[in-house]
Order: sequence, then structure tokens, then C-alpha cells
Amino acid sequence: MLDVRFSSALKAMLLLGHAEEEGSPVLSSTQLARSLNTNPSLVRKLMVPLVQDALVASIKGRSGGVRLGRPADQITLREIYRSSIGDKPLWARRPEGPRECLVTNHSAEYFVRLTEQTEAAVLGTLAGRTLADSLDELRAMDRTAGPPAQWSAS
Repeated sequence: MLDVRFSSALKAMLLLGHAEEEGSPVLSSTQLARSLNTNPSLVRKLMVPLVQDALVASIKGRSGGVRLGRPADQITLREIYRSSIGDKPLWARRPEGPRECLVTNHSAEYFVRLTEQTEAAVLGTLAGRTLADSLDELRAMDRTAGPPAQWSAS
């Protein structure tokens, strides 16, 4: 099963950044859940590490919810990734079997190296992009996409 914590956390953070730009910076777990097509309980669990890492601030009370913990141009996608995923590697390696040839003798070490190099590349890419950059990209996509396709029941 694919892990959707990062994509969910990123989408929630983008929603919070957009809401802040629109003048309504606090969103409830119900509002986020609707946009993420999930339930509010899952959204609250998703927010825990983001709040702990001060990427999101929790607002208590009747009109409470969450908001960005700091400006969108000061939050990198790397921070969101690390907060939502933790130290979990990109992928898991197969358990080792009998050492019988070139491949079985060295594949575990090779896979560890490959994983470390790939993760470093991913983290480097994410470190160079802020939440504000991502919102700008979405706006550019929106300008070039034209009006949304209409759904037809025919």
C-alpha cells in the first residue's frame, strides 16, 4: 500500500496557505477533510506532527482549527515531508536471503546506498521549494488550464 501522508500533508498545507491568502487563515478539520476526501479524525492525526514541528498552529475554541505556523515563503516542502513521514525511508528493502552469487552477496548493501542517494536527491529538491513557490505553481497551472471540465450525466 502506498503511503499518502506526505501528499496529504502537502495538500493540507497548500489549502492552509491558500486560505491565508484569501483572508480566512483558520480551517477546521472538517473543512480540510472535505478537500482531502477523508474524515476529520484522519486530518487531526495528520496535523499532530505538523503542529509539533510548528509548521501548523492549532487554534482552540468554537471557531478553532489550524493555520500555518509561519509564512508560506518560510516553509519548505522538505520540512513538510520530514514532519509527515518522519525517518521512514522512501522504500523498504527485501529481506536478505542466502548469499550465493554476486547479486545475493551485495544487493542489500547496494540497495542501502541507492536508497540513501535517492532520498538525498528527493530531500534536496524539496528543500529548494517553499509552500509559497508551490502556490505560485498552482496559480500558473490554473491560468493555463482554462475553465474546469463540466461533468455530464449522459
